[in-house]
Amino acid sequence: MFVAFMQEAAAVAATAAPAAPAAAEAAAGISGQAGLALIGAGLGAGLAVIGAGMGIGRIGGQAVEGMARQPEAAGKIQTAALILAALIEGAALFGVVVAFQIQGKF
Repeated sequence: MFVAFMQEAAAVAATAAPAAPAAAEAAAGISGQAGLALIGAGLGAGLAVIGAGMGIGRIGGQAVEGMARQPEAAGKIQTAALILAALIEGAALFGVVVAFQIQGKF
């Protein structure tokens, strides 16, 4: 039953799909290559932000763990963690700016 439903849904989508992108591109005035560039810009910005979030989260977790193991070195660990977090944020901001520059060209 489920397989028949999926086959029917695929057949309906295949008949309706060719008209939808062409109409959307004509309305927006976007060519195929420009659309791919915009998708790439969006993916680039998203991946830059996700990577920065993961990196800063890992730095924060490891810094807290290091401070718990050696409380006397907490000041140095905190300073190093803040500097590393700032460097990661700078790299992420650079990635997002480049992605928006790509987006602005189309």
